Amino acid sequence: MPKEYITPDFTTADEIKHIRNYLKLTQKEFAAFVGVSKPTVERWESGDAHVTGPIVPLLEILRRNPKIVDEYTVISKKYPIRLKYFYKSMLCTVIDVDDVNRQVSVTNYVDNLIFRAFGRNEKPDYKDYEEFLESRCFPHSRDKMKLMLKQLDIPFYDPFLIIEKTEGRLEEDDFHIVIER
Repeated sequence: MPKEYITPDFTTADEIKHIRNYLKLTQKEFAAFVGVSKPTVERWESGDAHVTGPIVPLLEILRRNPKIVDEYTVISKKYPIRLKYFYKSMLCTVIDVDDVNRQVSVTNYVDNLIFRAFGRNEKPDYKDYEEFLESRCFPHSRDKMKLMLKQLDIPFYDPFLIIEKTEGRLEEDDFHIVIER
């Protein structure tokens, strides 16, 4: 016997608009959250036809769990430098860094420790951050390191500069880092 689900077969323009307003999201913010364009949300909200597709169960989830939007919202930047640590396309950890005062703030967006930049360590210090950067680069003692630095157009070994050029990508995994200043 096939499984039966509680999600409706369709939704309406009024229902989409109601849930979006309840979540206090603009059309642009709602579009970004559900992974569609703003014109798609505009079309959904202005149409009189039934709306079908993946938005229907997603609206049901949002109706029952409105706080889920907060769980998926990236926190505001705390320090001048931000590193976003990804596994494939999944944002795992946000690392805000103040190099001048040697401060680090970390927010994890995954529960699985394997995907977190600092594993169990929820409050890494600056030294932990430096070790993390080095772990995402070729080792300082690597054979032909000067040649590799020259290929990257980096004058000296600096893990942050190396990550800026390589996104901290290693051959043996699917993690990478995006740096925002």
